[in-house]
Amino acid sequence: MRRSSPPSSPSSPFALSLHAATGREYAAFVARNLRRAHALLRPPLRELSVAFVGDQRMSRLHSQFMGIASPTDVLTFELDYDSRGRVAAGEVVVCLPEARRQARARATPVRRELLLYALHGMLHLCGFDDRTDPAFRKMHRTEDDTLTRLGLGPVFAPKPAARSGASRRSQSAARPARTGARR
Repeated sequence: MRRSSPPSSPSSPFALSLHAATGREYAAFVARNLRRAHALLRPPLRELSVAFVGDQRMSRLHSQFMGIASPTDVLTFELDYDSRGRVAAGEVVVCLPEARRQARARATPVRRELLLYALHGMLHLCGFDDRTDPAFRKMHRTEDDTLTRLGLGPVFAPKPAARSGASRRSQSAARPARTGARR
């Protein structure tokens, strides 16, 4: 299944396509909320392709681009740049079985886990990084803020009963096109 959206407005075009050979039932929710997140963040990113894949495909991509022969939650690829060197187009590859595993372990809906991974990848394309602790915290604060503004609530904010430790819910997204290394 492929869902595409027209540009969000004449002043701020944004083309989103979502490819879901698996997980079609989540495509509309993820696409709708990524469009809304893009409108909130207002990044230079103008084209985004999101693909839901299985463990085998993700393992192949992870091995090919990161040298790690196992699946991961999300990989991000920079495809094109604007005249200022900012990412203008990119692709986010999300592992549906990993999202299902994590959603089950954390008692959260699969569609929210998929949205988290897709948003995480989009933020990487918008210049966010999570390889240092300060950058990690900033990126996850932005994810929580964005998800809250979308009406879905935070993921990383400490729960009232568990304020003692930081929760790292998802591994960092890879940016193979630029960094070539994974945290």
